[in-house]
Amino acid sequence: MNLSRNRLQLAALAAIVAMLAACSGKPDTTTNGGGTAGRSATAPAAPASAAAAVASAPTAGAGGAAVAPEFTPPPASSIPDDAFGAMVRKGEQIFTDTPQYASAYVGNGLSCQNCHLDAGRRANSAPMWAAWVRYPRFRSKNNKINSFTERLQGCFRFSQNGKPPPADSEIIKALASYSYWLATGAPTGKDLAGAGYPKQGFTPPQPPSYARGKQVFTSHCALCHGDDGQGRKVAGRYVFPPLWGPDSFNWGAGMHQLNNAAAFIKANMPFSRGGTLSDQQAWDVAMYMDSHERPQDPRFDGSVAETRAKYHDTKWSLYGKEVNGHLLGSLDDSTSR
Repeated sequence: MNLSRNRLQLAALAAIVAMLAACSGKPDTTTNGGGTAGRSATAPAAPASAAAAVASAPTAGAGGAAVAPEFTPPPASSIPDDAFGAMVRKGEQIFTDTPQYASAYVGNGLSCQNCHLDAGRRANSAPMWAAWVRYPRFRSKNNKINSFTERLQGCFRFSQNGKPPPADSEIIKALASYSYWLATGAPTGKDLAGAGYPKQGFTPPQPPSYARGKQVFTSHCALCHGDDGQGRKVAGRYVFPPLWGPDSFNWGAGMHQLNNAAAFIKANMPFSRGGTLSDQQAWDVAMYMDSHERPQDPRFDGSVAETRAKYHDTKWSLYGKEVNGHLLGSLDDSTSR
């Protein structure tokens, strides 16, 4: 690693430390909109990475309902020192700095770990260990059974606004190896506790509000993501990702749906303070974020209305909806701020 890259990493680290220090104050407990402040004590908090992989069998919950097995991924120190371990480490590199290590397939400024926090380890942040054991599986997004490889390729196409790496490429092999290793000891075919985003039963107390969401964004999000939502850079590279605009995820990404964004935000944001926003605040700021333009859905067929009918026919998608007098999805990529 050369000196200039070391300096860039040190600068990025310094920026992150400074912003996290600013975020480390007491959470806001004022009521916003739905009056759900003070619920953070029971909200899903982001667990720290543990030192060993532990998988338990499902247990019975209230009323005899099955409880999803708990799981903790292995520590990075246990990656084997062999050819497979080298591929796992390469996958971790790609995952944590995708524009650097998979640049040919990335069309924006995002890395995999922007949506899958803690290098894909963190529960309730769509952890990769939970995803690995759930595939192959049916996805309504493309109405077919998807392999894990196809799932990875979809992330490049939508969340990173790029193009899918070939199934037999080194990039896919590395990411699959990393995910496989993270799931060491996990029960295959099980929906593990902390899988995906915690959407089950998570509904807004009141309809989400753009105006309230803007207030939440200004108070809790702008410090890291910028007043304009375009992220923060150090030495030309993002240390905090853009949330909308031409360098963010496109209209085909799962995060553009309000239920996904709200659940992710509730569990994980502000960064290092997940679970401190009220339910209403999480829904409101998701509404604000997803009411901005972003790159076009790559499945766009020339008509916003037809693309919505075919791919976005859900109450959770704002694509093709008018917000503040603007039809979302109607701008080309060059003007998608």
